[in-house]
Amino acid sequence: MSSEARPEVPSAAVPSRFELYWRLVRLHRPIGILLLLWPTLWALLVATAGAPGGYLLFAFVAGTVLMRSAGCAINDYADRDFDRHVERTRERPLTAGLIQPWEAVAVFAVLAALAALLVLPFNRLTWALAGVAAFLAISYPFTKRFLALPQAYLGIAFGFGIPMAFAAAQGTLPPTAWVMLAANVFWALAYDTEYAMVDRDDDLRIGIRTAAITFGRFDLAAVMLCYGATLALLGVAGWLEGFGPFFWLGLLVAAGIAGYHYTLIRSRSREGCFRAFNHNNWFGAAVFAGLLLEYLVP
Repeated sequence: MSSEARPEVPSAAVPSRFELYWRLVRLHRPIGILLLLWPTLWALLVATAGAPGGYLLFAFVAGTVLMRSAGCAINDYADRDFDRHVERTRERPLTAGLIQPWEAVAVFAVLAALAALLVLPFNRLTWALAGVAAFLAISYPFTKRFLALPQAYLGIAFGFGIPMAFAAAQGTLPPTAWVMLAANVFWALAYDTEYAMVDRDDDLRIGIRTAAITFGRFDLAAVMLCYGATLALLGVAGWLEGFGPFFWLGLLVAAGIAGYHYTLIRSRSREGCFRAFNHNNWFGAAVFAGLLLEYLVP
């Protein structure tokens, strides 16, 4: 940890350990869980023809919550000397000195171990993919030091529930799984570029790399092209699976939501970009609704 002096916090103002850990893993901001959960649910529906078993559904929903929380803990450990210089993150418990670095690592280890227990009843392919998912979660925070588009790496990490769902349900990885994972990479590029636009000035000052910085003045066009690529790849997945009108209606609604996001980010204001990022929950929900109706309506 940096030796930079920190202001002392009056003991009466320090939250409980439980509250600090709750904030560390961002359970007070569930949007991150939802952005991981939607593509995982898309894959579970497709991989099981709309009928995921009880334990399969439980394991992947619980695993998503656990791994997103673990990812937040290791992200804050990696960024602890950067977060204090960013307006949006300077009050996070670790960078504010309210918890110690070893505590964040311990929280990550416990949550990752619990997530690993959930995949034990599945096959070896699922176990192997779970190991890859853990590596992605650990390594993503450090990619911001050297990758021009760390959001693309995030898209792989956030979407890895897709191949895992196919592996657990079918014991194999069909082309649809890879097409859906590619779609999630572009979706993550879209929404996390919106997120990075909020912090662009701070990130430029401290030397962090983000898609918002890499795209520069073409950021708006890049975000919309990424939404377009997401929808196109999901369309390919729908074609591979032979989906009907409900699926395409879901994609149409998602396209309308992406268009709405443009109206929020075109001024590049912090507030608008953050609203657009959070609103991506409805993009994921629209695709999910279309898929669900495909299987529910004869």
